[in-house]
Amino acid sequence: MTAVIIEDEPLLARELKYKIEQVDKDITILESLPSLKTARKWLMQHAEPDLFFMDIQLGDGVSFDLFREFNLNSPVIFTTAYDEYAIKAFRLNGIDYLLKPVNEEELSNAIRKFRKLSATAKAEKSRIQPQAFKEKFIVSFRNSWIPVNTSAIACFLRDNLNYLVNQAGEKYMVDYDSLDEIESLLDPKLFFRANRQYLININAIQRIALNDNQKLTVYLTALPKTEIDISREKAPAFRKWLDR
Repeated sequence: MTAVIIEDEPLLARELKYKIEQVDKDITILESLPSLKTARKWLMQHAEPDLFFMDIQLGDGVSFDLFREFNLNSPVIFTTAYDEYAIKAFRLNGIDYLLKPVNEEELSNAIRKFRKLSATAKAEKSRIQPQAFKEKFIVSFRNSWIPVNTSAIACFLRDNLNYLVNQAGEKYMVDYDSLDEIESLLDPKLFFRANRQYLININAIQRIALNDNQKLTVYLTALPKTEIDISREKAPAFRKWLDR
């Protein structure tokens, strides 16, 4: 299990890391981040951890801002010297709210709660019947129907109408009203909604460029000159989808 600490006081960050390791030796602390700025940079370059430990009031803002800027899904144990943020914390991804100095028993209870919630979520997921995803798309070309295996599709794109592009770079119109409809038919392990215009296949990605504005630009082998932008908000989810 992995975790990241966001805490602007180095001594408190080291103490929290030590206490976490004493309470649960199965948790690996990937990083201790001292500010919103470093947290933003880290999230742009890494997949989300399983769990966050976040101070709320940081030197350059409040950690709640990260939830506006990124689509974070991992649960959070908030650690703070202020109790007025509790309600807002639980409206986000908060599973517990610990006042500083953090008590080891309270920390242990919070981690135990996290593990229980995680186990429940996994059990619920395992009970869900596996969804059957679309294996082929039929396209029209020169008075003919052509079946295209989903695995052979590099991406779907929206350009007034909806199109699929195969791994050879050939473009065909598909008879669907929206990319949302197409996305619902696809295996999310293989296809990612990069933006409003593109749905991309993980096996079609040639490279990803990291930009100064904290956005990503994806290039596909089938469309080497086409820049497919991924917003700063979506970057952590994209990294997690890609890095498995």
